[in-house]
Amino acid sequence: MDRYRTFFLRICTLAAGVWAFAGGLPQPAQASSHREAPLISQDPAADNTDVYAFVSPDKPGTVTIVTGWYPFEEPAGGPNFYKFDDSALYTISIDNVGDAQPHLSFEFRFTTQVRNPNTFLYNVGPISSPTDPNLNVQQTYTVTRVDSRGRTTLGSGLITGPNHVGPASISNYDKLFVAAVQDLGDGVKVFAGQTDDPFFVDLGAVFDLLTIRPGAPGNQGGGVDDLAGYNCHTIAIQVPINQLTKDGSVPTSASNPSAVIGVWSTASRPGTRVLRTDGSMVNSGDFVQVSRLGMPLVNEVVLPLGVKDRWNAAQPKDDGQFLNYVTDPEPARLLNLLYGLRVPPKPRNDLVAVFLTGVTGLTSRPT
Repeated sequence: MDRYRTFFLRICTLAAGVWAFAGGLPQPAQASSHREAPLISQDPAADNTDVYAFVSPDKPGTVTIVTGWYPFEEPAGGPNFYKFDDSALYTISIDNVGDAQPHLSFEFRFTTQVRNPNTFLYNVGPISSPTDPNLNVQQTYTVTRVDSRGRTTLGSGLITGPNHVGPASISNYDKLFVAAVQDLGDGVKVFAGQTDDPFFVDLGAVFDLLTIRPGAPGNQGGGVDDLAGYNCHTIAIQVPINQLTKDGSVPTSASNPSAVIGVWSTASRPGTRVLRTDGSMVNSGDFVQVSRLGMPLVNEVVLPLGVKDRWNAAQPKDDGQFLNYVTDPEPARLLNLLYGLRVPPKPRNDLVAVFLTGVTGLTSRPT
């Protein structure tokens, strides 16, 4: 069993690429994708696993955005336990205008310190805090806000929560977990560290000729959570609503155009990597986007193998190039072939609304 408590709020409503600030209960967004494309499946430290965005239940005047990275982390994964990649740029992007372009983003860069390179140990004794001297491998990070006014460093030298290597090393992980939540001031809080992977998906059945347990159609129970017992690395940020809307307002009506924004996350890497014969590696050049996640499972099961890597490198404003895979989705045809399920005929304009334009009255941006 996994050693971590679940950090994420599990959301059971329809997932969407945009979500609402106002109008009764918050309309959340959730997305998940694990090892969804050929290239990123070989680069797990930059692989988006989840994106969640919701009005914070603990502080309704704020929004919490949670992103997951590095799928299938085995808790007993020593001696080199999992971490964010120092060479990667992790970004949360927000469209608060409605043109599928990032008008506000939060960037995260990580730095690893090895206190004692002459030991193979991750920790040399019990760990009682994220800054405990017994923690031999420690990560810090910087959070930068990017908007029309430029770049603003919200925090630097922030401590990443350590891996829970076991009860002998960490007797009270909840204490360390809470201690890793950083207050950046002005109502902004942030967390980075390892957590339970919250998504439930029967990967073993789905990718075994689209098997549905115990049978189709419908939700009859019996599914297996193949992510249970595995962790991921999490970046979470809580931000006041008026810092996310274009006009700095806090919408009180769902008909307000500012009540809906788009949220997605990306990972980028320097364009050039040089491997040296002494075992070292040098990265240089401009950042190139290698992973993107906004809608749940769209790149995992909707897009075919030939375009998955292109989708990860593309921007949301250019998603029209993938339209034909949405209007005539392969999973629908397979479900009909394997189980005789009646699915709506193409073109699936209902899915175009879900994936691209927004659902009227729910996730489409009011005009």
